[in-house]
Amino acid sequence: MNLIGCASTSLVSLPPPSASIPGIYHRVEKGQTLWRISKIYDVDLNELVNINHISDATNIETGQLIFIPSRLKPKAIANKYPLYEDFMWPMRGKVISTFGQIFNNMINKGINIQPYRTQDVVAARSGRVVFYSPDFKSFGKTIIIDHGDGFSTVYARNAQVFIKTGDIVGKGILIAKAGCLHFQIRKGYLPQNPYFYLPR
Repeated sequence: MNLIGCASTSLVSLPPPSASIPGIYHRVEKGQTLWRISKIYDVDLNELVNINHISDATNIETGQLIFIPSRLKPKAIANKYPLYEDFMWPMRGKVISTFGQIFNNMINKGINIQPYRTQDVVAARSGRVVFYSPDFKSFGKTIIIDHGDGFSTVYARNAQVFIKTGDIVGKGILIAKAGCLHFQIRKGYLPQNPYFYLPR
């Protein structure tokens, strides 16, 4: 799944969700994620989710209005983000278990992806491999990549692994193959809903 750059942001003047909260509305552009919007306005992602009453990240659509509190103006942006690299999908496939669902009698802390054709697993962002285990609990061959800004990604249930701990990997680089990938995005040690970060 390809990432696209961001064009100009689109601001709309509408009444705020609450009369006591100043702010503006942002119209979602094609390919934008909630995480990207939170970075543009320097607003906490969870604050955006809560103030906009977003219960399902998969329902974020192009043209949707997202309320931005405190009348924060967008950062100067062009067609790329030099400070924050977007996430990309680690595998082309179908999500068969989503964040928060019960899977194998456990709450899923990520998403499980069944590949379409190729079993290639790629790094969702650039970073350093900080963990690899050939047999990590029930997850089998497991990789963790630290992205250097408080975020890390987890790739589990791999069939083959092509990297080792300490390797520096670029976004989109082949790191493994998997018949069914378990993928997590973590902020610190806390699993995040990947749909808030991955492009549609």
